[in-house]
Amino acid sequence: QVQLVEHGGDSVQPGASLYLSCQASGQIFDIGTMAWYRQAPGTQRELVATVTREHNVRHTEIAKGRFTISRDNGKNTVYLRMDNLKPEDTAVYLCKAEIRTTQFDDAVDYWGKGTQVTVSS
Repeated sequence: QVQLVEHGGDSVQPGASLYLSCQASGQIFDIGTMAWYRQAPGTQRELVATVTREHNVRHTEIAKGRFTISRDNGKNTVYLRMDNLKPEDTAVYLCKAEIRTTQFDDAVDYWGKGTQVTVSS
């Protein structure tokens, strides 16, 4: 059984910063690419950023200049640093990880349940 649990969401004012984390636990042989997505009410889930096992990062237009993704392989954890938050960043932020549970299995996408970020004055 594999679980991904996010932490760090909060209600903040515009211009504030938040630091999200997502840790994978359970039967894990290997974790490939990890990613952050977000979903606002009534909208589709959208990709924010990805980071590979080798720490190669890609930030989408949503994130460029304000958000930074990183990971700690030893802790099976991915982070998202968010600066200069805006009301339009309000959403549930979810993490995803490509995980192999044994050396014989293909990687499967696992998702966390999300953490709420609300930006409002």
